[in-house]
Amino acid sequence: MADSATLVLIPARMAATRLPGKPLLDIAGLPMVVQVLRRARAAEIGRVAVATDTREIAAAVTAHGGEVVMTRADHPSGSDRIFEALQALDPERRIETVINLQGDFPTIRPEQIGAVLGPLSDPAVDIATLAAEIHTDEEATNPNVVKVVGSPLAGDRLRALYFTRATAPWGDGPRYHHIGLYGYRRAALERFVALPPSPLEQREKLEQLRALEAGMRIDVGIVDSVPRGVDTPADLETARRVLGG
Repeated sequence: MADSATLVLIPARMAATRLPGKPLLDIAGLPMVVQVLRRARAAEIGRVAVATDTREIAAAVTAHGGEVVMTRADHPSGSDRIFEALQALDPERRIETVINLQGDFPTIRPEQIGAVLGPLSDPAVDIATLAAEIHTDEEATNPNVVKVVGSPLAGDRLRALYFTRATAPWGDGPRYHHIGLYGYRRAALERFVALPPSPLEQREKLEQLRALEAGMRIDVGIVDSVPRGVDTPADLETARRVLGG
């Protein structure tokens, strides 16, 4: 049953250079952003809307029965875009939890979207995210794979200490591939977008480090697999294969 205090927002824009028009590319008969929208709805955790600055994306989403909020074109990040969308959709401030679901995760499973709410059951947690264990050396050493370093907690959960593109942590034991899906308490999102970019965020090019550097707590739910984002033509073909298109 969907929670009226939870809002799932899918930021989507046309700026990708490697895959022009990425959100509208066809996957199994539907635009990519609509595939993501359908999975978010199937998760049944709250209201779902797409936040975009592009009329073509808005038209595709509404044509498939989805909710859209138009946002400014000059946002530096998806977090800023979803914050503007939250303010537009919920001026009465009834929403307590905001999920930021990337619009290029067409193969994500609904239960993985729902899993991001788990860490927020602890009132000390400001932001929740997901990760999956790394099983190959290529994944462990690839700078495009973001690793989360954290202290293990009970129930397949970590308290995040750092995020990095480097191979980390050193030594024997599991390493974890960060999945770019976030659950924010409303107050945490408001605080986060008001902070200036932090030194480590700028160095690693990882926005979530801004929250850690400001002393915010991020906990990580461990799931069994990484939903692959679509960034290249090869990724697109993989998604089409997985979804039968």
